[in-house]
Amino acid sequence: MTMSAVVMRKGGLELIETPIPRPGPGDVLVKTLANGICGSDLHAVTHGAELVDGFRAVTGADPFDLNGQVVLGHEFCAEVVENGPGTRGTHAPGTRVVSAPFLLREPQPVLLGFGGVDTPGGYADYMLLSEDLLIPVPDEVPTDTAALTEPLAVALHAVNRGSLGSDDVPVVIGCGPIGLAVIAVLRMRGIGPIIAADFSPARRAMAATLGADIVVDPRETSPYDSWRSVAAVSDPARFGRQTVSFPGFGFRPSVVFECVGVPGVIQQILGGAAPCTKVVVAGLCMEQDTFYPTFGVLKEIDLVFSISYTLEEFGQAIGHLAAGELRVDPLITSRIGLAEVPDAFARLADPEQDAKIIITPNAR
Repeated sequence: MTMSAVVMRKGGLELIETPIPRPGPGDVLVKTLANGICGSDLHAVTHGAELVDGFRAVTGADPFDLNGQVVLGHEFCAEVVENGPGTRGTHAPGTRVVSAPFLLREPQPVLLGFGGVDTPGGYADYMLLSEDLLIPVPDEVPTDTAALTEPLAVALHAVNRGSLGSDDVPVVIGCGPIGLAVIAVLRMRGIGPIIAADFSPARRAMAATLGADIVVDPRETSPYDSWRSVAAVSDPARFGRQTVSFPGFGFRPSVVFECVGVPGVIQQILGGAAPCTKVVVAGLCMEQDTFYPTFGVLKEIDLVFSISYTLEEFGQAIGHLAAGELRVDPLITSRIGLAEVPDAFARLADPEQDAKIIITPNAR
């Protein structure tokens, strides 16, 4: 038996037929129902060598084989088809599930979405998942929405890394899918007002839809001026952390989320942000970057970096969707089949066309 899959090889994408993988001990064979295209998928195709080099430099391992056939896709909702040997049969065939994109194998887990045709990601009709990581999707959560669990977990982790208090005023720089998801999480937690900035009119409109209170085009309005307009307070008890360089700074605390991942943005934030701001870097920059430490030192800015999530945060993300606390359906702007994936990658280069594209592999 064979299945269709889109494989990445040497910077290109190709639709192929390949054998359906067979579940090993602890594995569950699932049919892919929906899979989101992630920015890291785009990076893997367009900047694969840089991604591999950076990953190897940090971890000592390669995330994928540049010359092999890689089946992308780590934002998925799937349906149980067959419980493999050694499983408990916890989830009956037909059950919709999500999972953190890892396949529990020895000596180390497989990172799904960056493996080969034997351990494919969601750009394929079928996948293998680990029974121990499966989370059933509640009936009230649509399949396409369930596929957003993974990027929402990324955003939830970024917001958690920010450790925001109830009186903090957040600024989101960059309204791509992760920036938009961060806005949705902030809105869910009642933190605001939320300032968002992006050059794209379509993304600014989406940011407002998902809960941003003030949305600016940074070519025309500084997001940091907008922050000052709403964060100023007269009650010293509400002042953010004070420093000797900026005594009596009469503003609420500030947290800035960098969701762009382009060289120069961190320095722009250090230059524009208020003293004692916490900056959460969630954008994945594929190039070397530079900034002036003096800006951060004199302002006593906290700079933290964020990627991925914990398994607990992943479970919380699907829980928030099930409870109706995270309303993110507007993020989905297109639905496509496997044959349309190469065209979708080209469309995603234009922020005016799409935010999140969902692949439905088994739709024919």
